[in-house]
Amino acid sequence: MATQAGRLTQAHRQRGLFAQQEAVIAAAILVMTFVVSLANPDFFSATNLLDIAVNTAYIAVAAAGMTMVIVSGNIDISVGSMLGVCATIAGELARNGTPIPIAFLAAVAAGGLIGAINGALVAYARIPAIVVTLGMLSILRGGLILVTQGRWIESLPEEFFFSQRSTLGVPNPIWVMIAVTILVGLFMKYHRFGRAIYAVGGNAEAARLAGIDPRRVYMFVFVMNGLLVGLAAVLYASRFTAIQSNAGQGFELAVISGAVVGGVSILGGTGTVIGALLGSLLISLIGTASIFLKVSPFWLQAVQGGLILLTVLVDVVRRRRRA
Repeated sequence: MATQAGRLTQAHRQRGLFAQQEAVIAAAILVMTFVVSLANPDFFSATNLLDIAVNTAYIAVAAAGMTMVIVSGNIDISVGSMLGVCATIAGELARNGTPIPIAFLAAVAAGGLIGAINGALVAYARIPAIVVTLGMLSILRGGLILVTQGRWIESLPEEFFFSQRSTLGVPNPIWVMIAVTILVGLFMKYHRFGRAIYAVGGNAEAARLAGIDPRRVYMFVFVMNGLLVGLAAVLYASRFTAIQSNAGQGFELAVISGAVVGGVSILGGTGTVIGALLGSLLISLIGTASIFLKVSPFWLQAVQGGLILLTVLVDVVRRRRRA
C-alpha cells in the first residue's frame, strides 16, 4: 500500500509539473502577443492570428509524433528531410494526374514506411536513434535533390490545395491539427499501449520486466511519427502553389523545439501532446513576431536553440529535485 501510495503521489506531482509547464507556455504566448501588438497593432488582427494558427498546424501535427518518439526515450532528426520527400511525392503524383486523395495517402504511407525503417534499425538492430535518423536525414535530402535535380513542382491541379480551403469558416489545417492533438493525446493518456510508451521511456528495463516489449514500442512510435510527418507534409505542400526541392529544411528544429519547449522531456518518460501544441504555437509566434518587429530571421534559429537548452536545463533540475 505504501509503495502504491508513493507511486500515486509521484504521478500527481509529475502531472502538476507538466500542467505548470503548459501554463507557463500559455502565459508566454499571451504576453508575447500583447507586447508585439503594442509595437505593431496589425499583429493582433484576426487575419494575422489565423495565419499564425495555420502556420502552426503542420508543425504541431509532426510534433505530436515527435512527442511519442521523445517520450519513448528516442529522437528523430530526419523529419525535415522526410517532410520534403513526402511533399514531393504528393506533388508529383498530383501533377501527373493521380487522384488527389490517393496522392495524399501515398505521401502519408511514404512517411510511415520511412518511419518503419528508422524504427526497425533502432528496435532490432539496436542502433542509437540519433545515429539512425542522422543517416536517414542525409540519405533522404541527398536523394531528393538527386531525383528532382533542384526543380520545383509547379502547375498543380486546383483540387490539390487542401490547406487553402476552409470548413465552417475555419482553415482545414487547423481542423486537422485539433483532431490529431485530441486523438494522440487521448491515446497516450488512456490506452494501454500509450501508457507503455511512458513506461519504456522512463525505464526500459523495468518496463521489460513488467511484460512490455520495448522493441514493439520503439517500432510503433517511429511508424506513427512517420505517418504524422507524412500528414504534415500534405498540409505543407497543399498550402503553396509550388513545392520547392529544399522543402522541410530546418523543419526538424521547429518540431523538436515545439515538443521540448512544450514540456516533453528530452530524457524520455514524460510530456504531453497539449504541451507540444503550445510549444509549436510559441515557435510559430516568435517567427511571425520577428517579421513584424523587423528582426533578422536568422535570430529565429538562435532563439529556438536557446529555448531547447533552457528547457532541458529546467528538466534536469526538476529530475534532480525529484530524485
